[in-house]
Formats: sequence, C-alpha cells, structure tokens
Amino acid sequence: MNKVAKPQQAAVKAVPAKKRKRTQSLNKKKERMGWLFVAPFAIGFILLYIPMVFESIKYSFEVTKNLPGGGIEQIFVGFQNYNYALLEDSSFTQTLITNLQQLVLDVPAIVIFSLFLAILLNQKMVGRAAFRAIFFIPVITATGIIESIELRNSLMNVIEQVGNLQSGTSEISTTSANDIISRVDVSRIFQGMQVGQELVGYVVSMVNNVYAIVNRSGVQMLIFLAGLQSISPSIYESCYIEGASAWETFWKITFPMISPMILVNAVYTIIDSFTRQSNTVMKYIDETMKGTYGANGYPHGTAMAWMYFLIVILIIALVAGLMSLYVFYQRKD
Repeated sequence: MNKVAKPQQAAVKAVPAKKRKRTQSLNKKKERMGWLFVAPFAIGFILLYIPMVFESIKYSFEVTKNLPGGGIEQIFVGFQNYNYALLEDSSFTQTLITNLQQLVLDVPAIVIFSLFLAILLNQKMVGRAAFRAIFFIPVITATGIIESIELRNSLMNVIEQVGNLQSGTSEISTTSANDIISRVDVSRIFQGMQVGQELVGYVVSMVNNVYAIVNRSGVQMLIFLAGLQSISPSIYESCYIEGASAWETFWKITFPMISPMILVNAVYTIIDSFTRQSNTVMKYIDETMKGTYGANGYPHGTAMAWMYFLIVILIIALVAGLMSLYVFYQRKD
C-alpha cells in the first residue's frame, strides 16, 4: 500500500511546480511587452538626449574664444563659469533666492487649496462633473500659446503702468491698486490674536495671488480626487456607526490615506514651479545664454542651468525624504 501511495503523492506535488513555471513565463511575457513599449523612448534617450547632456556639461566648463579667421575655439576653464554665477553675478543669486522664497509660499498654498477643492468636488451634488471641468479649464488654457498670450498681456500692462508713472498720470502705488487686500486689512482682522507680521504677509500674498493658485491647482485636484475615490466607503460607514465626527474622520481616515497623494502633488508642484515659462530664474538663464548680460553667455548660462538643476534635485530629494517619513501606505493583502 505504501508503494502505491508514494507515486500518487509525487504526482500531487508536481502540480504546483507546473503552475509556477506557467506563472513565471507569463511574468516574463509581461516584462518583454513592457520593454517593447518603453523601447522607443529608451532608444531616443540613449541616442539623442544623453549626448546632448554630456555636451552641455562640457560647455559649462569651457569658454568661447573668437579666432581671427572668423572661427571659434572652446577653451577649458574648469569651474570658472560656476564661480562667475555664484560669486560675480549677484543678479543670478538674488533671483534664485527670491524664487526659492516664493516657492516656500506657493507649494503649501497650492497643495492645500487643491486638497480643499478635491474634498468639496468629491461630495454628492448636482453638477459635480461641470464644477470639476470648470476648475480644470485653467490647466488647459495655461499651456502653449494661451500662456504666451497671457504673458504678453501682463508685459503690456507693466509697460503701460511705467508709462503712466513717467507721464505723471498715475500714482506710485499703481501696482498695489490691483491687490485684493492689503497688509493693513489683515492686521485689523488678527488684531487681538497676537499674530506675527510674517503670517500676515503670507496671508496677504496668498489672497492677492489667488488667481495664480487656482490656475496651478487643476492637476493636483485631479490626483487628490483619484485618491479620495480609492478609499473604501465601508471605512467611512464604520466611522459613522462608531459616532465619529466629520472632523475626526478627516484627520483619522481621509488625511492618512491620502498622504501618498500629498507627497506626489508636492513633488509635482515643485517641479512645475521650477520649470514654468514665467519662472524668473529660467528667464534669467535664457537671457544669459543669448548674451544679454555679456560675452560668453552660453557657457555662463549653461553653468547656471546645471546649478539650478542640482538645486531642484536637492530640494525634491529633501522634501520627498521628509514627507516619506509620515506617509501612510495601505496594505492590500
């Protein structure tokens, strides 16, 4: 009897091995298909993009010298272009510091506002789809030719204001006439709350820049909406049965489960702020490369661009590392 049972047991044990082999072959097929779809980008990245990156790095360590016969010569100067950007070109460092300060103000405001909008638009109400489309329209209109037209209109308004100042037809405080609120108004609101002037200035800046914040919150709002809709309704039902309030449900359930989306939106907002067409540092680097601020503009501008790139990568790594410590990932198993 034992001799008959052993072959049967061996046959039973052989079945999972066959399934394992089939699973492995299916995974390999999926991997091959994935590489097939990624292949056009990978080939273009290796053949086109990487050579340009190395060429750009090489230019940042060189200067251009005009030859008597009409040609040019690239001379290796080491870190001279980087020293020029950091120590000699005070306008670049000042523009960079101002841009970083603005980033500290903009990123929290955009992330908080987009989360607030997503929570509102996730509620059941009439015309919910229309409201979502309305808040996403600025994302479409703020790209390409529409953004160029808007920047030109803003430039024309500045030129008109300068012309009015020179002709004496306008007061010096014309730029503040378009502000929604002033520091004095906010100080009156917080008069008895022992609030510092830094917070007052932050609130004033955010309210006066509400148009820009709304324009830049569309993509983040959609990401937050996707995260909110991925939360199981049964979790909220159990909270309501236990008697939890909406405030407690938000901080105990919604906020922890949507924390991965907060990290994604923070990184996306930082990259978007650093690479926008209206970014002052990007404008300054572009004008430097065109030779607006002196000779050897392209090598100097290339060195500035690489320094700017490294600063952006460092800030993203710092923000992602700090926020990852508090991100909650729900286990699916």
